[in-house]
Amino acid sequence: MDNRALIRAFRLTAQLLELHEENPFKIRAYEGTVNALEQLSVPVASIERHGLPDRTGLSKTAAAKVAEMLDTGSFEELTRLLSITPPGVIELLNIKGIGPKKIRSLWKELGIESPEQLRQAAENNEVSKLKGFGQKTQDSILAALEFTSQSQGKLLYPQAEELAEDLARRVHEVAGVEQAAVAGEVRRRLETIETVLLVVATTQPAEVHTLLDQLEGITPDARRSGPFAWRGTATTSGVKVEIVLATPTDFTNQLLLHSAAEPHLSGAISTETRPGQPATLRQWLKRERFASEQDLYQRAGLQYVEPELREGLGELALARENKLPTLLEDQDLRGSLHNHSTYSDGSHSLREMATFLRDQGYEYLGICDHSQAAHYANGLQPERVRQQQREIDELNQELAPFRIFKGIESDILSDGSLDYPPAVLETFDFIVASVHSNLKMDERKATTRVLRAIENPYTTMLGHPTGRLLLRREGYPLDHKAIIDACAQHNVIIEINANPWRLDLDWRWVRYALDKGVPLSINPDAHHTNGYADMRYGVLMGRKGGLTKDMTFNAKSAAEVAEYFAQRKAGIKAPLEFKDSLFG
Repeated sequence: MDNRALIRAFRLTAQLLELHEENPFKIRAYEGTVNALEQLSVPVASIERHGLPDRTGLSKTAAAKVAEMLDTGSFEELTRLLSITPPGVIELLNIKGIGPKKIRSLWKELGIESPEQLRQAAENNEVSKLKGFGQKTQDSILAALEFTSQSQGKLLYPQAEELAEDLARRVHEVAGVEQAAVAGEVRRRLETIETVLLVVATTQPAEVHTLLDQLEGITPDARRSGPFAWRGTATTSGVKVEIVLATPTDFTNQLLLHSAAEPHLSGAISTETRPGQPATLRQWLKRERFASEQDLYQRAGLQYVEPELREGLGELALARENKLPTLLEDQDLRGSLHNHSTYSDGSHSLREMATFLRDQGYEYLGICDHSQAAHYANGLQPERVRQQQREIDELNQELAPFRIFKGIESDILSDGSLDYPPAVLETFDFIVASVHSNLKMDERKATTRVLRAIENPYTTMLGHPTGRLLLRREGYPLDHKAIIDACAQHNVIIEINANPWRLDLDWRWVRYALDKGVPLSINPDAHHTNGYADMRYGVLMGRKGGLTKDMTFNAKSAAEVAEYFAQRKAGIKAPLEFKDSLFG
């Protein structure tokens, strides 16, 4: 059991205690245990049970519960609370915007014990009549339920990728299987996945069916399956699973057919097609068998198109003219900006975050702990800003040539101003401006708010532009063109927040940003050293939008980044030159 599972269990316990209106001191004690676990950088499961209090800082009572959880999968208090709470009520705790107290009112006063019952009550206007709710709360609940419903049966990209690769390994071991490749939405690197799809080259398709029918964790759907296609669902998530079974000679054709959006397959590949010559990739796939995808594109007179670009969004015209960009690679990144430490809500100290990144071969770290308005995240008051900056100066002397840049994730306040007065803002090397509160503005107000922050001369970078949490919460509505245009005008970088729950800026707007000459930064928003690994997902989303090394800010060297920040602070209006977008 990893630390995240422990945190979820103790957070659930605190929520259930509040739901049942039990001792508030006990609730705070469990919340304190959650906070303590979130600060730990070592796997709790690896610590000897008797050493938990000393190694974790937990009280003996909390440590005993953690030990019980590790050894048995639960602990007495949690087991008791689960036994007296209907499963559907526990499910309600996952709905954004309503906490345990409101859920208790819904349960006890209206008898609601499931999301579906809650939906019916809200649609019947029963919820708004409860004390403490009202029409706005009822509308928010309906919107949250609708979003939750639309998210069912979907997985975040990393979860789907893990499932797909595990299935590919298992299928590859089956007799008669020559190749097994991940295809579909996972291969195209979509941020959320509805169907995990594989293409398998086999001479014995029945053997693959036998394996999949018996495989733990996926449920077969015989009605939707056939001799050359196995279909089912992942039991836990409900995501669809599809295995296309092809002959070895047809493998490449089937792989490309199932690794591209329909507009890519059916789009015109030439402005002048001779009689009898295939006019689309789909027609080429019907006409000939190919040994590789590269062979197909070459035969069609096209530059090879990477799977993540196969969306039918202009890539065929560029491929016809050999003008597709060379996409960003993981190894192009030279530093990590927008990261958190124990100064705010991170799990590792500033030194630990820096040395871990240095040891991974990177040149620099941008530390961006939360600003003072983020009370929930232990945001930094000005004195703690000064304390952190003194530590950064000391570490930079010690760790050179590795460099720590002094940053802050400054809250964009409701009126669009940045947290902290200018006297504090000017002490940072760079500032990531992000919205964290008042997320229910309409598009006009939300856009005006963010535009004002972009116009602030201290704003270096715009953080997670819409604030979305994929499959959890919709982002606030923005006029993306206006935001990107303003960033171009004011020389503000936009981040692609690489946290798999965010992946924000959305890849669909990357190309427009590049066309406007706005550089992007792949930011992990890491709160733990293992969060640096999320940069990979940001790279994938950038690639999907056509991002190149030249247009990626943190592909610059430490010296180039330092120069850029210095120029910004000096008020120079000629920052680093970024090459024009190859999509222009």
